[in-house]
Amino acid sequence: MKGMIHMQEVQQVKFNGDLILTTEQLAEFYGTTSNRIKQNFNNNRDKFIEGKHYFKLDGERLASFKLQVANFDLQISPMTRSLYLWTKRGASRHSKMLGTDQAWDMFDELEENYFNPKQLVLPTSPREIARLALQANEETNQRLDSVEDDVKDLKENQVIPNPEYSALNRRVNQRVSEVAHSYGHITQKQRGELFKDIGSGIKKIANVSARSMLRKKDYQMVMDFINDWEPSTATKTIIRQTSLQFDKYPA
Repeated sequence: MKGMIHMQEVQQVKFNGDLILTTEQLAEFYGTTSNRIKQNFNNNRDKFIEGKHYFKLDGERLASFKLQVANFDLQISPMTRSLYLWTKRGASRHSKMLGTDQAWDMFDELEENYFNPKQLVLPTSPREIARLALQANEETNQRLDSVEDDVKDLKENQVIPNPEYSALNRRVNQRVSEVAHSYGHITQKQRGELFKDIGSGIKKIANVSARSMLRKKDYQMVMDFINDWEPSTATKTIIRQTSLQFDKYPA
């Protein structure tokens, strides 16, 4: 398995107007294998709709797609006879089926930074362009007057490196397991609610939109939060309600 990918490194690829990811990309993002993704699909075909959750390419459509992405950093083996492309809804469905902390968190990042990226709006009027140019000039002068402060700020706001990022993910998984154990029997859906709760708290206290964007300076604060984390009252209520439904309607 390769190291953790940041969203900024992933080129957006479209098919039929939809942003898509390959099976190999999903596996790498979710911390699993391509075979596991394929197994999830084969075991739950009735839950996937072609054209909505995925596209299957073969023959001329596959050849055309290979030409379309020839200049992209997208590895497709020449031996590939059929290729599955997963849409946002398909990626979401796979993350729920896997149910791991990395799958839940990485789909959140995919949704915010790949499938729904913030668009940069450029100025069009001469007045607005001139205003921005003057503003940029003032900001440049201010930076020249405070180079040391800028360098310090840059160091403090570095994204945490992969070893620390992995340590945080492991601790999140451990803490969720500790809390889940206190409930006794817990379903995959209930466990997912715990992952969403702790993930939301981490992003809120660190003021980031995705966990991979955590700053180095916030590492210890976030780790302390994870160690002390308890699910919110709302999450506890959801888990209790799910347990009552499970007891009332046993499988």
